[in-house]
Amino acid sequence: MEKGLFSVEWLAQSSCGAAQPIAAAHQPNSLLGDAATLRGRGAADRSSPGQEAEAVGATVPGRPRTKFSAAQLQELERSFREQRYIGTSEKRRLAAVLNLSQSQIKTWFQNRRMKFKRQTQDAR
Repeated sequence: MEKGLFSVEWLAQSSCGAAQPIAAAHQPNSLLGDAATLRGRGAADRSSPGQEAEAVGATVPGRPRTKFSAAQLQELERSFREQRYIGTSEKRRLAAVLNLSQSQIKTWFQNRRMKFKRQTQDAR
């Protein structure tokens, strides 16, 4: 059987540069296993021994984690005690007062609600 230009086998070989037996591609559930193998192989190629533990905790590049000051946290917690879901006007006000973006305020409230939910479930 000849491999087509864009067959699964051809794509697998071209993406990792290694030959893969055709018989393995025709076994039941082999596509799931092959994909997992390719992901693992690709990760192993990019990292040297001893760096696997570091790679697990690695984050995608983007905005660094926000370190809230004690005053910011105090104001956010006060607002959360008053109302768990923040409105647009309150979000705007807090962002201006605390020198944070509205998306940071929104994300903090989402995370705080999840923390509250975990705490109440653990208390039961």
